[in-house]
Amino acid sequence: MEKITSEKEYQSKKTNLFIILSGIFLTNAILAEIIGVKIFSGERTLGWEPAGWTFFGEYVLDFNLTAGAVIWPIVFITTDIINEYYGKKGVRKISFVTAFFIAYIFIIIASVTNLPPAPFWLEVNSPDSEGRPFDIDYAFNVIFRQGLGIILGSLTAFLLGQLIDVFVFQKLRKITGPKMIWLRATGSTLVSQFFDSFVVLGIAFYMFGNWSWAQVVSVGIINYIYKFGVAILLTPLLYVGHYLIDRYLGKEIAEKMTKEASEDTSFL
Repeated sequence: MEKITSEKEYQSKKTNLFIILSGIFLTNAILAEIIGVKIFSGERTLGWEPAGWTFFGEYVLDFNLTAGAVIWPIVFITTDIINEYYGKKGVRKISFVTAFFIAYIFIIIASVTNLPPAPFWLEVNSPDSEGRPFDIDYAFNVIFRQGLGIILGSLTAFLLGQLIDVFVFQKLRKITGPKMIWLRATGSTLVSQFFDSFVVLGIAFYMFGNWSWAQVVSVGIINYIYKFGVAILLTPLLYVGHYLIDRYLGKEIAEKMTKEASEDTSFL
């Protein structure tokens, strides 16, 4: 009877934890995709003038970022935690589920942008606060259709980045064992974020947009530096997450889950 109760507790905690981690992962991944159409100036956010650095006489390096990059490190940290406790099957499962919902969201957006606007909605939102003519339906469509234009790049970069992350993470885990969590997390992020940063921009804004290669390279480099830099700075948060999860699971269950994850025997 004690063994059955223990197994029930194990499965219950394992399932509950996966639901929580999946919720964090899914929410931040979808939110990053939706807000990723905005490119903002990091320097002006801090009250500075753009750096305007150039290299090869063509590529301008200002600290310009996609808004989605702000929260993307949370996605990769959550990926590493899921990888640690559920293995590559767990990461693949939530990655494909998230990709499905991202595609679903963009399909819905494509549908609603074609709905005819109500006349009063156009009237009450024009002019803008400074008295200039403003077409809110046009603004709505431009913003969200720009998002639709990056769906292929987003999904390709997302899945590619996730699969590379889990592959590198597991390879490093075989070398380090249960120790050196920071090395597995940092190493997998270093490789996967490189592909994620450039693939989405290249497909979305060069192949299907109007960006030059100079703009793709410039924004891609800054996005990569930012994502990787923040991921390193958030490494302590990774350890905090592991500590809280281990306390919730208990030493025995935590060790059993990480062992199954490393051996790829998880039920997921």
